[in-house]
Amino acid sequence: MTQAAMDTGGRGPAAPRTRPLLVVLFDGVQSLDVSGPLEVFAAAGHAHPGGAAYPLTTASLDGAPVRTQGGLRIAPDLVLADAAVEHTLLVPGGEGTRHPDPRLPAGLGEHGPRAERLTAVCTGSLLLARAGPLDGRRATTHRAHCDHLARLRPQVRVDPDPIFVRDGRIATSAGVTAGVDLALALVEEDHGRDAALTIARHLVVLLRRPGNQAQFSARSAAQTACREPPRELQQFITEHPAAALSVDALAARARLSPRHFARAFRAETGMTPGRYVDRVCLEHARRLLEDTSDGVHEVARAAGCGTAEAMRRVFATALGIAPADYRRRFHAPLPAH
Repeated sequence: MTQAAMDTGGRGPAAPRTRPLLVVLFDGVQSLDVSGPLEVFAAAGHAHPGGAAYPLTTASLDGAPVRTQGGLRIAPDLVLADAAVEHTLLVPGGEGTRHPDPRLPAGLGEHGPRAERLTAVCTGSLLLARAGPLDGRRATTHRAHCDHLARLRPQVRVDPDPIFVRDGRIATSAGVTAGVDLALALVEEDHGRDAALTIARHLVVLLRRPGNQAQFSARSAAQTACREPPRELQQFITEHPAAALSVDALAARARLSPRHFARAFRAETGMTPGRYVDRVCLEHARRLLEDTSDGVHEVARAAGCGTAEAMRRVFATALGIAPADYRRRFHAPLPAH
């Protein structure tokens, strides 16, 4: 007898588990931070017996309708203090997280310990930080607010790069679309990859972004240099990833000493030449692994990583995954001719 049958007294497989979802609403909430993840969780219910994979409850401080930052009014189901948290507590972001009613983080502090899973979208991380559950945890938020999060709660280990972060029972994400990515990842965790892929296709989004994928490209993550030659070299590195891109080679191209060049590049872009080159290598390699059938060694050379081993180190550091595993997960099959 299978374990599932044993769990139901021999009557057959157990019904899929439901995971009640409580969404906290407040004035100034970003409506897409609410509706984006909820569309993912609601779609999961279509394949669930009874249509209730994630039974939904919304709550505000006083149970009154809230006005989103875009002007939409949303009527909650309950007063936050009266709401039960059985599984997942979702905290959206928005302008209302900047100067929240003190009762809001206090309420989250009371509800947080009762939730099996705490989830924040975008600047919802600021509310969780004020409430305390992020202390000692790795977390992220929209890149524009990462410094604010770090100042607000120094106990939080803020990572500005990933689109979402999972640390134990707590998951935090970057901006609006990253909330959808996080929701899909949670559905995949709960119900399997096929369910998440079906939902992604239904919503016409890609199930291809790993949580630790960078929020922005290397050109966006780094400052664009205002002066030459760093600006010209940024362009050169991006357009010629397989060229000789050591500090000495780049310095010679810039007609500067290696020390002077490295100092000027970092001052202008906010990152070292080596880190910038690694990011460009990673972007090119990811694109080739996703969109071509080229071998790992060929990808490493074309992306400017040099060797397959060097590319593996770049992937391990930035994404926590090997290139071959990345391809298995995110490769887009080439269209048939």
